[in-house]
Amino acid sequence: MDTELSEISAFIQSIPPFDSLPKQVLAHLVRELNINYVRKGDFLPPKGINEPRLYILRKGAVSCLSSNGELINRLGESDLCDAFYHAEKNTNVDAQQVQTDEDCLIYSVNVEVLTAIGERFPSISDFFSQNSAQRLKTQMTKVNEEAILSSTLMNTSVSNFYHSPVASICASKSIQETAIQMNEQGYSCLVVVKDGIPAGIVTDKDIRRRCVAKGLAISEPISAIMTENMSTIDIKNNAYDALMTMTAKHIHHLPVTKQGNLVGMVTVTDLINNEGHNAINLSSIIHKANSIDELKQISLLLPKLQIRLAKLGSSADHVGKSVSAITMAFTKRLIEMAESKYGSAPVPYAWLAAGSQARQEQLAHSDQDNAIIICNSMKPYDDAWFEQLAHFVCDGLAECGFIYCPGDIMATNPKWRQPQQVWHKYFSAWVDTPSPKALLNSSVFFDLETIYGDTSLLRSVRKKLLTKTQKNTLFIAHLSKNALALRPPLGFFRDFVLKQSGKHRATLDLKHNGIAPVVDLARIYALAEGISAVNTIERIQQAAGTPSLTKASAENLIDAYEFLGMLRVAHQAKALAKGESADNYLSPKEISKLERQHLKDAFKVIKTLQDARQSNY
Repeated sequence: MDTELSEISAFIQSIPPFDSLPKQVLAHLVRELNINYVRKGDFLPPKGINEPRLYILRKGAVSCLSSNGELINRLGESDLCDAFYHAEKNTNVDAQQVQTDEDCLIYSVNVEVLTAIGERFPSISDFFSQNSAQRLKTQMTKVNEEAILSSTLMNTSVSNFYHSPVASICASKSIQETAIQMNEQGYSCLVVVKDGIPAGIVTDKDIRRRCVAKGLAISEPISAIMTENMSTIDIKNNAYDALMTMTAKHIHHLPVTKQGNLVGMVTVTDLINNEGHNAINLSSIIHKANSIDELKQISLLLPKLQIRLAKLGSSADHVGKSVSAITMAFTKRLIEMAESKYGSAPVPYAWLAAGSQARQEQLAHSDQDNAIIICNSMKPYDDAWFEQLAHFVCDGLAECGFIYCPGDIMATNPKWRQPQQVWHKYFSAWVDTPSPKALLNSSVFFDLETIYGDTSLLRSVRKKLLTKTQKNTLFIAHLSKNALALRPPLGFFRDFVLKQSGKHRATLDLKHNGIAPVVDLARIYALAEGISAVNTIERIQQAAGTPSLTKASAENLIDAYEFLGMLRVAHQAKALAKGESADNYLSPKEISKLERQHLKDAFKVIKTLQDARQSNY
């Protein structure tokens, strides 16, 4: 019996939230368990049990069904069934039925036992008092807090940032001599030294405020305007401490000391640039590149940037925006090179990004999706120039690792390199006649953003489009039906998901079964409500409180989207770090049981909103 209890205890301890319980409390919980064998096709609760209980599946599988027989969820080994947890409070508990799909071995525990434990251990009561959306929100709040705490500055010594040697000047030198030295050496501050010992610090701001503004003679010694008792930081401290010191004291320069001796200087700019994860610096380097070969070398840093961002705990939204900004920088530089090679454009135009890049949700070295809108004043022979531009840029992007679009949605395709009036006709036809092909084009070209050129060209097209989609409920209905074809895999259990064969067997497609459905929903909300935003989170935020989406549902959907994005970014970072190609196929074995629970919570949120959309149309 002791051996059996030990096995049960080890099993229960492996399941969140019980994994956080002390051994004595866990032993008490195990002693209170009932063991039930339930035949295939029977329903929970087992016969003879009437009080509210939590059911824990040890073996077998069950389906949770709505009152009309629709599958809500499917549970397998180690899953918790809390459908009857609040039976006393919920008079409508019969609205959900739980039927066994196989012969099952099930543990159950009285809710009163869990309530008593929850009074001592809030993590237990919090877990069972929250629904799927609330649990997911709690998790994402923790993730965001951890992202702040795992900031690169918190984990990096100030020694990685300071400049040495420190530029200094003798205290007896005049203000004018100090200004001349600062100008010649290109420094914005100098340490003032007296008898070989640092006596203070002076900045160009001090010269403006304490000398020029007050009419002080420039022949006065610099010691007259220096800041005495200057703040310093020891080299052993981390960079975050340096940033906090400068922020608290409203200073921009901080001398670094080692065993009391001055060894260097760190500035706010040094720290902020690094905290930006070098995305800004990388964009600056791209802008200075003079050849495609140089751009190719720079592009090799993009996977490393994504790995670094993932390790720092950055949100998927942050990673997507950073990588998209880099891709935009590559595109802009290639366009500039093309214009330098072929001359100025014959008429105004706008180079457009489509898909994930337009939404600012791109990850390292995705495929290309681009197009060109050209001013209506173009002549037929002008297209020769734009064709050269398109091939130069698309070929250049391909050499930098951004593969050609398999569907040929690129500016090199004449169909997607057209005057503004043609684009108006495209969108009108897609909305008025929502054929399968039109709906496919809609999913790509309704997500557009100007990368380079005349922004008014796209703005005008989008304005007319949104005016049209707001009034066309038939089009929104077709788009909704098309979008609902991608469903979250709520049926997966036992560490197996819907992929049953092939290269990605026993994996979950995070992109097509999780992220894409949210992107599709957000696009539908935007088109239905006339929202011009393209980024998925911004679309959901702006749709919140409209007839299409409640504020609470919007928050839940954003939480689900960010959690799925976080798993995707972490999964891809692991592959990139191994030198492998990044993909979207996640094995449940890669993540913890708690993360699997949150994954199911995210899928439930998405399915709920898909069902709401389906019932509306």
